Amino acid sequence: MKPFLAISTIASLAVLFGASSCCRQESMKELENRVMAQAVLQFSILDHHLAEGESPRTYHDGRYTDSTAEWWCSGFFPGSLWYVYESTGNESVKDMAMKQTLRLSNIVDMYTDHDIGFQVNCSFGNAYRLTGDESLLPVIGTASAKLAKRFNPTVGCIRSWDHNWFNYPVIIDNMMNLELLLNAGKLFGCDSLTQIACIHANTTMKNHFREDYSSYHLVDYIPETGAIDHKQTVQGFAHESAWSRGQSWGLYGFAMMYEKTGDETYLHHAENVARYLLPLMPQDGIPYWDFNAPGTPNAFPDDVDGHPAQYFWREGEKIQRDASAGAVMASAFVTLAGLTKDKELAADCKAMGERAIRTLASPMYFAEVDEQGGYLIKHCVGNMQGLSEIDVPLTYADYYFLEAIVKYNRL
Repeated sequence: MKPFLAISTIASLAVLFGASSCCRQESMKELENRVMAQAVLQFSILDHHLAEGESPRTYHDGRYTDSTAEWWCSGFFPGSLWYVYESTGNESVKDMAMKQTLRLSNIVDMYTDHDIGFQVNCSFGNAYRLTGDESLLPVIGTASAKLAKRFNPTVGCIRSWDHNWFNYPVIIDNMMNLELLLNAGKLFGCDSLTQIACIHANTTMKNHFREDYSSYHLVDYIPETGAIDHKQTVQGFAHESAWSRGQSWGLYGFAMMYEKTGDETYLHHAENVARYLLPLMPQDGIPYWDFNAPGTPNAFPDDVDGHPAQYFWREGEKIQRDASAGAVMASAFVTLAGLTKDKELAADCKAMGERAIRTLASPMYFAEVDEQGGYLIKHCVGNMQGLSEIDVPLTYADYYFLEAIVKYNRL
């Protein structure tokens, strides 16, 4: 046989029997199937661990840290289960998701702040979206009313924290909780809920963002007048720095606002935030915990605003990435890719979303079965400045990672 015929025959057999798969990039649908199959196994471990009344928080050095329903992240685990069910149709996962969702039924009777949006929309909201079970509606309705009561029309925002060392704090994270109000406004035909969400978004758009479309973490208002007392970045490197998870909340929040309302003002704002973020993103799509932290390409001086860098970084160390911010951004970029009319931006957002998803689904970030206590995503940062939850798995990273995958394969 002539050499070129032999090579041709071998190549044909390789294609026929799949021997070339090692040289082929995994399709995004194959990635979804792989991730979801592993999520079933991991989340079964986590579900088995949790006692009645417990919600997962994190896992470190072979030990669980759990929480009660009041913890702001309590809705993410049931929400993750709902995304796995949506992808797989696995009835045992559906049962697990409903069990974990109903464990939060009393959340409306507990102390809550602005994060009742996260707690209820991710759990009960996804449950109702996928099942249409009307017995879930009273919790959604009561939670949305409870969130709306935190709105001050003079300020034009929903109050975030109740800490007494602020006047009237509003954090960029609060953009995420508006989704509960918008969904409830549509479900119950309550225009006031929609109006509150839009007024809050408009005020945030005006006051939280700098000229380059980066965002402060917190704006503290005077409740009696609506004047701004001060702006700061609580969990980032410095007050004027770009804390990555805060930037992800802003990108996601305004893309969501356009998706839910059709108001192009929100679309344009989300597009501008994306244009700010895209050039700053590392090649693999997973951001540094703060885009201006020491060691990053856009580092601020290490003594800026009195934040000593030695608390969290020493010369020569690899600067910490935040996979949780990467997961939120991945979902937000994918969402915006499907919304923007700017074809070039759409392509860039879709490519960045895919890049982040593929990185998070790689061994660098994606836990093996029975690793990380049943969580999926490693190397997240909760609060670097508070020296809390650094380089650990977090429930919201899992949630937005799974959401990003589901959204991507439905573009």
